[in-house]
Parts: sequence; C-alpha cells; structure tokens
Amino acid sequence: MQTSVWGHQRRTGWTCGLRISLVLIGGVLGTTAALSASPASVGAKPDRALHQLLDSEWEWQLSQFPERATYVGDHRFDDRLTDLSREAIAARRAHHQQTLQALKAIKRESLQGEDRWSFDILSFNTQINVQGDELFRRVAPEKDLPFSSDSTPFEVNQMSGPQFNLPQLTRATRFATEADYRHYLARLSAVPKSLEQTRVLLEAGRATGWMPPKVALKRLPDQFASLLNPDLAKHPLYAPFVKMPAEFSPSLQAQLTQSAEQVLHQSTIPALQAFRDYLANTYVASAREDLAATALPHGEEYYAWSLKHYNTTNMSAREIHDLGLREVARIDAELTAVMKEAGFTGTLSEFRTYLRTDKRFQFKTADEELIAFRDIAKRIDPQLPGLFVELPRVPYGIRPMAPEEGNNAPHYIGGALDGSRAGYFEANTNNLAAWPSWTMDALVLHEAVPGHHLQIARAQELPGLPSLRRGYGNSGFSEGWGLYAEGLGKQLGLYADPYSRFGRLTLEAHRACRLVVDTGMHSLGWSRDQAINYLIEHAQLEPGFAEAEIDRYLIWPGQATAYKVGEQRILALRAKAQAELGDRFDIRRFHNAVLDHGALPLLVLDQSIAEWIAQEKQRPKP
Repeated sequence: MQTSVWGHQRRTGWTCGLRISLVLIGGVLGTTAALSASPASVGAKPDRALHQLLDSEWEWQLSQFPERATYVGDHRFDDRLTDLSREAIAARRAHHQQTLQALKAIKRESLQGEDRWSFDILSFNTQINVQGDELFRRVAPEKDLPFSSDSTPFEVNQMSGPQFNLPQLTRATRFATEADYRHYLARLSAVPKSLEQTRVLLEAGRATGWMPPKVALKRLPDQFASLLNPDLAKHPLYAPFVKMPAEFSPSLQAQLTQSAEQVLHQSTIPALQAFRDYLANTYVASAREDLAATALPHGEEYYAWSLKHYNTTNMSAREIHDLGLREVARIDAELTAVMKEAGFTGTLSEFRTYLRTDKRFQFKTADEELIAFRDIAKRIDPQLPGLFVELPRVPYGIRPMAPEEGNNAPHYIGGALDGSRAGYFEANTNNLAAWPSWTMDALVLHEAVPGHHLQIARAQELPGLPSLRRGYGNSGFSEGWGLYAEGLGKQLGLYADPYSRFGRLTLEAHRACRLVVDTGMHSLGWSRDQAINYLIEHAQLEPGFAEAEIDRYLIWPGQATAYKVGEQRILALRAKAQAELGDRFDIRRFHNAVLDHGALPLLVLDQSIAEWIAQEKQRPKP
C-alpha cells in the first residue's frame, strides 16, 4: 500500500489493495555516495546533470532495495534483502536531502522534451520523501527513530509483510542456473536478520504510539501458516527445489535440495515462527484501539501527507470526501436504472442478494473461473487498436493467486522491466463465491487490459526514457488509469447485459465510497461500523468483504482514495481535450498521450496533456 512516493511498499509491490506490479515500487532516491560519484556536475549541461542523477538513482534503488531489482528482472542482488538497520535508514533520510539539493542545482527552464517531465517527477517525489522523513522525525525528536518515508512504523499488517512478500518474491526470482539457486539460498539465510530488523522497527513504532488499529490486525498471525509448514513439499519457499532445470546433474540437485532443507528447517522457518509469535503475543495485543490516522502523533499532518503522496494532487480531505458523496449519489441512480433494465422490481439490496445467490453467476471450480477470465481477455485484445495508436508487446497471463492470500482482491503482478517475464492478472480462486461472473468484465479491464498491464507494459517499453521513469508508478495515475479503463468496456464489446453493467457500476461505486469512508474514518470521526455499513449500502459489498476493505483503509490511510481521484482527473482532461480540439480530437491519440510519458504525478499529467492539446491544435487535420 506503502510509502516512499516511489512506492511505499517498496518490498511488497502493493500500491493498492491489488498487488499492482512490483515494478511500481521504488525505494528512495540515491545515496550520498551515489551523488558524489556522479554529481549534478559542476559546469555540466542541465540535461546531462539530470541524466546522471536519474541513472545513479536507479542503480542505487536496485542495490538498496534488492527485492525491487528481482521484480524488475535485474538479478544482480538476488542474494540479499533490504537492509532495515538504523544506520541504513538514517543514510536514506540523509540522501533525500542530498537529492533535493542536487535538483536545486538544475534549472528546469533549461530542460527540453522528456527531461522536463523527468525533473518534475523526481522533484515531486523527492519533496514528498523529505516531508515524510521530517514528519517521522518529529514523532520523537530526542530519539533517532528508524523511520523514514520508505521505512514506516506500519511495516507489517494484514495486507503486507513477510507472509506475503517472501512467497511472492520467490515466484519472481529467476531459477535458471546454479548461481541463481545459490543466490536464493543466501537470501533465505538472510531472512532471520531481516525479521529482527523489522521487529526493531515495529517496536520503535509501539514505543511512540505509531501503531495500526488493533481491529485491523486480527488476521495477521494466522497468515503465517503456510510459511511455518514443516512439510517442505508444501512450503512456498521450497517450491524452486521441487523441480529444477533438467541440465542440473543428480548430484547438484541433491546438494541444492539438501542445502535448502537445512536453511529452511534450521534458520528460516524458526525465525518466521518467532516473528509470528512476537506479532501474536506482543505487537497485535498492544495495537491502538482508536482508528483515525489523525489520532496518531502529528496525525493531521500525516494524513494530509498520505493523501498527497498517494493521489499526487493537492486535494484536501474535505474536497475528497465531498467528491465521493457526489459520485456515490450519481452511481446509486445508475445502479437503480440498470436494476430496472434487468426487470427486477425490488431494492438494490435485494437485487444484490439475488445476484450473489443465483447459481447462474457462480463458478463450481477454479478452472471454470480462470477459463472465463481468459475468454474475456481474448475478446478484448483484438479490439484494443480501436482505442490506442500503439500497444505494448509484452504479453500477460491470467493465473490463480496463491492460497495463502486467502480472500484478498484480484490483482496484477507486473512483468520484468526488460521483458523477460510476462505480467500476470492473479484471480482469486480461493473464494469463488466472492467473485461472481457479473464482476468479471470490469476486473479484466482494470487488472489486465486496457488497465494495469497495458499501462505498465507500455511504460516499460517506451524508448529513450531512463529506467527510473520506465519503472516508476504512483497510485493516483496507475489506479486512476485502471478505473478509467473499466469505463472503456462498452467500446471494447463488453457489458453486453445489465448484469455485467451492474457489476461494473458496483465496482465503481466501491471506489467512490472509498473517498467517503477513508476520509470519514481518518478525518471526520466515522466509526468502523459506520464505514462498513456505508460500503454495504452503496457499494453492494457482502459484510465480510466490507469489513476486510475497511480494515485495509485503516492501515493504509489515503491510498484507497487514489482510484477515483485519478479516474476523475483523466476524465476531466479528456473532456477538456474534446472541448478544445472539437473534430480534431482522436481518442486513440489521447490515450497514448496519457500513457506515453510513463506514469506521472497527476499534477504533472495536467501539464503534459495541456501541452499535447496545444500540439494537436497545430497538427494538420487527417
């Protein structure tokens, strides 16, 4: 979920409740050493100084956050985990300041083309990082707490932590050579130290009152069950050793297998057990009873910072809340109209119950659900050229999410930055009843194409952009685009019946409700029950899922507001372009104008589309 602005869950890849691409995460922006090695050179031309800074930042991120390197397909650091020591975190905080100073030495007005957007992105994110560091420093200024904008006191919760990170990291790791396996064994050996560093971080949060609400953490200890399984044949971290490359000799396979069994049984699993017990007996038990982020030390400032971090806009909590109320009212009316179109004469609640219980809309097996998702994707793909001038080449797949993820929402896992690994939409086949067929059109549109996969893969393939740009993302842009993509379904031949249109509207209503309940709980005094009931009434969610969603918002303040804020900004920019361009407006060119700079903070997207509109006015009519 999550926060250096390069992606607060830099080790997990969550930028939303959906695991949208581990390439969206980042760490911080370089080190003092990196800047010394390639300074924004004295006397250098502005573009060269900026390029040096961008390149050093990218290299530094990969070395400082080795999990990210694995996810983007760079395997130089597969033998290690992120250093969460007090010294490493202090160095990252110091570097944020160094980066800010380096940027001040570069004159933005001297830059041209994509360099301007690179500068704006780096500037926006660096300022957010520095603000976050300063905020956490003020929690206890007399102490050197191990907090920063990328290593927060909320490092582990029911949505993020080693219980999810480690299995997913294993799935993203390359296992082609003996060296790959040796590196992975070294990474497994590093788990105990990483867990101890994480425990120190959590304890510092506990000592200063910076803890998540207790009610949201009740599922956390049980989520470690698969990682504590002594039967290695069923252990997610042992999976690479079940089937090794055929060219490995029997003796090498036996040696690697024996090493894995030893490190898992003697080191990794005992450390995970101890960490799980600490969470159950100490951490969760002492979590705070109140809910609001604003109830934390410096909480008002923290919530405002979180909203800007995730949304990449300057909207206040009140403005976001009011936008949500307007959108919920509009969508409520559309839901009622679609229900009547389906010939149902009861209430929205009764129609929801009917749709949830009618066997026509349920799948009997996981394979049935996956086949249905894949069929939708195959119907979308040929229609995409009608909405885009250029499309990415990297393919995507659809697969089930891991069993240990339980009832988490379907999500997207990004491919490698170099194209060596495809992206995947991971469907929830753990709870078939929770995802009936009438929700499926919108889910594929959001998570796969033209949503997350198309947007992220396109960014990865853009020629001429520095790696830092091609691997960058933020919730406002990426989740805003995902929700916007759901609205393109009719043009792509979907939403053919009122049931799938109702499904699309319920998902949109869910995102609109997030604006209301997130700001309601964190800024306006709403109770958890009040927020749950609001989701049930207006988003048509089942009670259990509504509770899980509310608990997600409690531990990631502000993140869930990014979907609607981003979508509304893209829709407003499209309306502006249509109004100014008239018959010159081409939806295909507009979509590529949004995507072809890679992800941008929404404040920067405003500028880039304004410039595109001016250019389109000068383009000869077709």
